[in-house]
Amino acid sequence: MTTTTQPITAQPETAQIETAQSSTAHTATPHPASTRRVQTAILDAGAGAAATAPRFTGVEPDADWFAEVRDLLRKRNATLLAHNYELPAIQDVADHVGDSLALSRIAAESDADEIVFAGVHFMAETAKILSPDKTVLIPDARAGCSLADSITADELREWKAEFPDAVVVSYVNTTAEVKALTDICCTSSNAVEVVASIDPDLDVLFLPDQFLGAHVKRQTGRDNIHIWAGECHVHAGINGDELTAKAAAHPDAELFVHPECGCATSALYLAGEGVVPDEKVKILSTGGMLDAARATGARQVLVATEVGMLHQLRKAAPDVDFQPVNDRASCPFMKMITPAALLRCLREGRDEVHVDADTAARARRSVEKMIAIGNPGSGE
Repeated sequence: MTTTTQPITAQPETAQIETAQSSTAHTATPHPASTRRVQTAILDAGAGAAATAPRFTGVEPDADWFAEVRDLLRKRNATLLAHNYELPAIQDVADHVGDSLALSRIAAESDADEIVFAGVHFMAETAKILSPDKTVLIPDARAGCSLADSITADELREWKAEFPDAVVVSYVNTTAEVKALTDICCTSSNAVEVVASIDPDLDVLFLPDQFLGAHVKRQTGRDNIHIWAGECHVHAGINGDELTAKAAAHPDAELFVHPECGCATSALYLAGEGVVPDEKVKILSTGGMLDAARATGARQVLVATEVGMLHQLRKAAPDVDFQPVNDRASCPFMKMITPAALLRCLREGRDEVHVDADTAARARRSVEKMIAIGNPGSGE
């Protein structure tokens, strides 16, 4: 078999991260300490400027690369999981493509010795939490997440101390340490159901995504839900003005909007004002988008989420014209999982993900409680 001969190198590549801006208004009251944390996380990521992220480069995703990846996976008895937001080539070579929770559940059921998770770090951690006896690798351990990093375990402890009787509900897009301090996890598919299952007299601390939290508060009508002011810098940067302009330019299109988006409230406003028919506005997780894509009768769909999702949507419904609301909504951390990084991972067995046993056990309980309430659907 011919193998890739191009050397794998680590070199700086410019990754533009847009400043999170939203014209939407919602009823969430964010925790003040979290605002500082979010600002720091986004500034550290280089928001509003060209951030330099070293990436592994030097390999083209050609037929030789594809063959070597598949051969190495076979030799390692490994399964490759790729998130919906990864580069198309990474998605196409993977054994399974989906959201982080669905992929982690696949990992737990797999007979493979190794799990290779093409995604950001918290996703590989979740796979390790649910598969403690398997070796879990991530092609580049530096691939972080602005949303997961918007709250630390210490900050959550301080917040819990302010509301000692509150139930902590954490989105799966959190670190293992935060999950370990959580009462119950949720996905964007079942966040409303999870919060609705909690005694209405108990306070709820919802974290870390403020836009998903606002959506949950709106749907449940709870006044005792306290929302951390975290955000995914990519989704927060898809704003209401862009959505309104796109909807006006494409009046016959359906709207698929991820609840992490800053424009989610604007989408519901457009429907409420009759600018867009209510039945054409769909607030969906990534898995929900795929289900809706297969069922849609629309000829065109405007998609408000990270642009990597378009690859799976177009494969699911090739006759539908899927257009991004913001074509710059690309996560530079997801795109750190390059063809070169994946090849390095499989050749050298790097980078292995570790979660200490106590943290993993406590984090696993919060995920299992979520699953016990009901089907978590397709995750983020």
